Amino acid sequence: MRLRWDWLRPVVTVPFVPTLGPVHPSVFTDDLFRHTLEVAPSRRFLRYDKDVRWSESKEETILTGDVIHGPGETLIPTITRRGSGTVKLHVYSVRPDSAIVATELAQKLSAIHGTATARVVHFLGPETPHARGTRIQLKNFPSFPCHKPDGPVRPFAEWPVSVQQSFGDFAQEMAADGFSFLYDQMQAGRVGPVLVAARSGKAVAAIGPMEIRPDAIGSPQLMPQYFGVLPEHRGKGLGRLLWRAAMHWGKSHGAAYQLLQTEVGGASDRLCQSEGLKSLGFVHSDHV
Repeated sequence: MRLRWDWLRPVVTVPFVPTLGPVHPSVFTDDLFRHTLEVAPSRRFLRYDKDVRWSESKEETILTGDVIHGPGETLIPTITRRGSGTVKLHVYSVRPDSAIVATELAQKLSAIHGTATARVVHFLGPETPHARGTRIQLKNFPSFPCHKPDGPVRPFAEWPVSVQQSFGDFAQEMAADGFSFLYDQMQAGRVGPVLVAARSGKAVAAIGPMEIRPDAIGSPQLMPQYFGVLPEHRGKGLGRLLWRAAMHWGKSHGAAYQLLQTEVGGASDRLCQSEGLKSLGFVHSDHV
């Protein structure tokens, strides 16, 4: 099916495309939705999909035959086949009963496809007070100075062997933040550089991989990174140091912007807000 942009655009409060995630406002067009629908049956990646780095086929795809689309309301269901599976129902709507309709459809599709989880995803504009969930943030590199910070941060490969060898322990302790997976990718040589902070000869914080890819219109985008500091080293400025080092890397390597998703009220969220990033809105999902 083809979505009518004159129906969809008025109900979109956040530049977020199902299965693609947040996109730059200047890239947000009906083509993104159309292309995503077109490749859904084949589980192919679009060339500008951020997840193309991690897999050979798309894990989350749109259930194209179950999209509800009309003036004032568009509901787009997706299914993720990882593990026991998840159905998500993305709600773009101004109708007061949209939450009820979305919940019923998500539960129905979860039962049909045999997934363990069903969720309803809602979007709120950047001006929304007391929002919860995930904040979408934008850093435009031409608008910000990105000076190289002073401190114990280097690319992984530039640290002494002893620090490099300690990264495995760091990754294991930070496995819940994705670093165990990232370390596997690093060892296989599949990712760009990872910036590491060390104390007393051991890796204690990291951000990466540092990679730039063209978006849907060819603009160079700094890809999302894994970002973490060991609990006992938090509150000492290492997170901000790493962040600024990553932004310096991005700007010096030609990135035009970066999009980030941060948990509202979390440490990364507070850091990005204090660094002057622009909020594009909020995404939150509920189990149903």
